[in-house]
Amino acid sequence: MPQRPHRLPGAAYKLRRHTGLALLFTLPVLLLLGALVVYPIGYSVLRSLFDASGHRFVGMDNYGQAFTDRTTLIAVRNNAIWVTVAPALVTAVGLVFAVLTEKVRWATAFKLLVFMPMAISFLAAGIIFRLVYQQDPHQGVLNAAAVAVHDSFTDQASYPGAHPRDGATLQRSPDGSISAPSADGTVLLPLVGLPPDRIPATAKPAQAPAGPGVSGVVFLDFVPGGGGHSGQIGSGKKGLPGVTVQLHSNTRTIATTTTSADGSFHFAAAPPDHARIVLPASDFAAPYEGIDWLGPTLVTPAIIGAYVWIWAGFAMVIIGAGLANLPRETLEAARIDGAGEWQIFRRITVPQLAPVLAVVFVTMVINVMKIFDLVYIIAPGPVQQDANVLALQLWLVSFGGGNNQGLGSALSVLLLLLVVPAMVLNIRRFRGSRT
Repeated sequence: MPQRPHRLPGAAYKLRRHTGLALLFTLPVLLLLGALVVYPIGYSVLRSLFDASGHRFVGMDNYGQAFTDRTTLIAVRNNAIWVTVAPALVTAVGLVFAVLTEKVRWATAFKLLVFMPMAISFLAAGIIFRLVYQQDPHQGVLNAAAVAVHDSFTDQASYPGAHPRDGATLQRSPDGSISAPSADGTVLLPLVGLPPDRIPATAKPAQAPAGPGVSGVVFLDFVPGGGGHSGQIGSGKKGLPGVTVQLHSNTRTIATTTTSADGSFHFAAAPPDHARIVLPASDFAAPYEGIDWLGPTLVTPAIIGAYVWIWAGFAMVIIGAGLANLPRETLEAARIDGAGEWQIFRRITVPQLAPVLAVVFVTMVINVMKIFDLVYIIAPGPVQQDANVLALQLWLVSFGGGNNQGLGSALSVLLLLLVVPAMVLNIRRFRGSRT
């Protein structure tokens, strides 16, 4: 009978020797992983079972507190919003940019501009967007644009803050409108409370018109340097142009006009009984100041917008690499068959890019689960709780004033458990792409 070949002792020795060398070379990496990954995870799990001082064992109480604390529940809700919205937006914007770069001649410059935010730290990006989202339109770029667009389509209030003198015969209603007691003769409507920069350059010295019907003048009852008589037209007093004036009878508006450059106005019709002149509240309302981007309602979407601005370049580069490897034969065949660009994009390009899109999406999910710095920098103190996320809540309860590292460790373990499934999915996809 043929005998089975025996392994040579030398080969077994070499195999054991190579295994030992492999372990020897991987030992530094294993030590680093143990010191930087395994030990912190194990210590966090152990620390989460103790109280804030770290001396009294409390079991799962920290986890129970994490699920019942209102602030933590807000952080969990915001994390759910982030996971649902941010990765999808980044992937979609990156896909659009990657497709567009194939259609334009200046693709290199476009890619450079889109990818440039990746070179900026999250701290710098947070500071930039904190300024972009400022409420004051003289500082915040977005609100400056919003105010410019709003003022282009909407009439602005003429003189915000203007009001009659204390004790004057003019009456101010609770809704902010100002009215004269009657519409007999020439109606004088003196106002104060306007800074010099609010008076238009076209304003002329106040002058009362003459003629039949109802007439009057709206003027600034103030003379630079002093002088003049209160409530009367005089030298140095400017008329207020562009003020909306209404003629009322009881509660009904009969006619509406606007003051001229010298503040005068005129209604040709004879006034009915009990008529009065009214300056509506819209003349004195505060000017439009834009959108409260960093208010409780919009702060989370605003921060997500900053996140998309930063990571869209990363998604564009990854998806662009996948797009470059697509077989061009299918695209050309579809064009020959008469398919439009939108049909090609929807039915051919996107399905073939599905594995790449999935990798980008899952990577963004892992990333947003750990989002911290953008929220901490952009969200102002009063609304930081409304924009809170788990990573920020972990830091706040552990080091940001809470000084409860037991609860913070419990939150870190929960955050790890939420991230692990996405990490496992990403690793499986990478292994699948290799095979």
